[in-house]
Amino acid sequence: MKGTSFDGRTAVITGAGGGIGRAAAIQAAHKGARLALTDVDTERLAETVALVEDHVVHHEAFDISHEDSVAAFAHRTLVHGPVDIVMNIAGISSGGRIQDLTSKEWRDCVEVDLMGPIHVLSAFVPPMIETGNGGHIVNVSSSAGLFGLPVRAPYSAAKFGLHGVSEVLRFDLEQHAIGVTLLCPGAVSTSLTSTPPLAGVDVEHPAFQQLLADLQRHAVSPEEAAAAMIRGVERGKYLVFTSHDVRAGHYLQRYVPKAYEAAMRRLNRRISHALAQAETAPHYV
Repeated sequence: MKGTSFDGRTAVITGAGGGIGRAAAIQAAHKGARLALTDVDTERLAETVALVEDHVVHHEAFDISHEDSVAAFAHRTLVHGPVDIVMNIAGISSGGRIQDLTSKEWRDCVEVDLMGPIHVLSAFVPPMIETGNGGHIVNVSSSAGLFGLPVRAPYSAAKFGLHGVSEVLRFDLEQHAIGVTLLCPGAVSTSLTSTPPLAGVDVEHPAFQQLLADLQRHAVSPEEAAAAMIRGVERGKYLVFTSHDVRAGHYLQRYVPKAYEAAMRRLNRRISHALAQAETAPHYV
């Protein structure tokens, strides 16, 4: 698929209040894009808007898991002209052992991380098809959307789902000259990953903090992740990684499955040991 330039194009960016979303808004603005920005946090969104104000055609704060709010945002955005690029970046993180997770924790993750992007795609992609100008969509999955990472089942359920949606749309939308990029970051230095919520775990416990520090050694900055994503759009690339460890894991998973399985088992044993030390009282719902 041919790449898409940002210059003179209108890009919708969710999760623009911080992290990868804010970095993407700034970098897209530097490339000449017009921006429609959203985030659930009103104050943080306003901070981003102030940084790229001359490029913003529309912005508003709402929860992307609310379908009606997304539809209203799309209506108000499209008043300013057609959208060419949609970047689904907003998300939450959740996890824990199956015996500690509540049904609400499962639902919240799926509603925001899977249904949220689906609402955005449903609101913006049909008008892109109707306009006939082509374009590009970006879905931010995760290494947890590729691998069986320990105690991340709710997050993986959503991110594997978004991976599947992207895999279908990459071929479905080709006839309309709309490209698809799937970003699969590893660790990124954002508030989402600095202290990820885990059901049944005291995240301040020294054992957990040490584990987190070790896992964050390969973390990239939001700016690096956003740059990789934007290069993927410009080059028409489907699968985009942000770090060598995720790329290597993907290679093992595809071509050396026994090595991948051994690595996942080692990681699971290590994380399970740390969580056993940091566990809180169990709860059942």
